[in-house]
Amino acid sequence: MIQQRGNFDWLLKELADGVPGIHQVVVLSADGLRIARYGGDPDGADRLAAACAGLQSLAGAVATEIPDSDGRMRMVIIEIDGGYFYMMAAGPGAYLAVLADTVAEAGLMSNRMRDLVIRIGSHLTSPPRRNGQTV
Repeated sequence: MIQQRGNFDWLLKELADGVPGIHQVVVLSADGLRIARYGGDPDGADRLAAACAGLQSLAGAVATEIPDSDGRMRMVIIEIDGGYFYMMAAGPGAYLAVLADTVAEAGLMSNRMRDLVIRIGSHLTSPPRRNGQTV
């Protein structure tokens, strides 16, 4: 079980309020467990977190193929009919994911996400687990 280090709701709400078009914001662990969310429903946030685990692994594998890369994923943006998906590394073992419609401006979104990660990235950390226990 992930223990949330404080209440992130107001910080995630601040991100959603600062960028028009955001539908859902999710903070997740590298293994796809939801840590916090704003907007959307809890089941949708859990599905998004699980999908993000595979996506961050894929992005990391692709990053290792880039010469002079350290192999770590920093940000993924996917354009989908009707909107966008953004995912950013947010601390050791944690990620910040956002679903937004077509109104959301990509530059503003990435800047606001980066600002949030800088402000609270050390609190968005999920320690490694083994057999359901934090190690």
